[in-house]
Amino acid sequence: MATDANRSWVDSMPAAYDRWLVPTVFHPFAVDLARRAAAHPVGEALELAAGTGVLTRELVDVVGAVTATDLNGAMVELGARRVPAARWQQADAMRLPFDDAAFDLVACQFGVMFFPDKPVAFAEVARVLAPGGRVLMNAWAPLETHAFQAALVTALGRVFPDDPPTFMSAVPHGYADPDVFAADAAAGGLRCDAITPVTLEGTAASAADLASGYCGGTPLLAEITARGDLAAATAAVAEEMTALLGEGPITGAMTAHVLEASLP
Repeated sequence: MATDANRSWVDSMPAAYDRWLVPTVFHPFAVDLARRAAAHPVGEALELAAGTGVLTRELVDVVGAVTATDLNGAMVELGARRVPAARWQQADAMRLPFDDAAFDLVACQFGVMFFPDKPVAFAEVARVLAPGGRVLMNAWAPLETHAFQAALVTALGRVFPDDPPTFMSAVPHGYADPDVFAADAAAGGLRCDAITPVTLEGTAASAADLASGYCGGTPLLAEITARGDLAAATAAVAEEMTALLGEGPITGAMTAHVLEASLP
């Protein structure tokens, strides 16, 4: 089970996350979700766990208006600078500060894994969703289906053989069963219309760039600093990831499950 530290995002992390991880890991799936959103007219869209706005940036081009939210204030601050065309607001997905039936679309990219009580979060989504509205969410598939994150976990195991950090397996890949995803949505009062595996490719300038992003731009930071020096550990992880993925630019396959849901 993930600890609170594994779910928290401190102020130093959003910039590293945005620089090193967003273009490679998250942008391809943002394009996919926005394409799905554009398949039907949308007036008002709500985005949960918007982070620094990678999906937001795509949504503002295909829907009428976007309200982007995140639990973390530093993420909201950076996201608002990145995507000023959206309305940004700090909000907890477990207690959404919005009226019933206020949105035609609720979207969430790789955020559902962080919700402490997922059926409660889905119930809030159902509450704010307008009749005829849609829900689009994605979550990572099993670790072995993600080339970069599998290499990261292997590298962390080599750098910290006696006590490897658990965040990546416990949280990002801790919600990898599509049946559980669909069941939680149903428990929250939604109808699961489809849940689809999607495999896309990401490209990074180097494995070292990814190591910098993961070690400095995710809750791994807390786990690593609890075990030793962050800079030294990041360099060691970068060396191990380079050995696994290769020198120079790297490309890897990444698989997620995409949930499409609506009101019954």
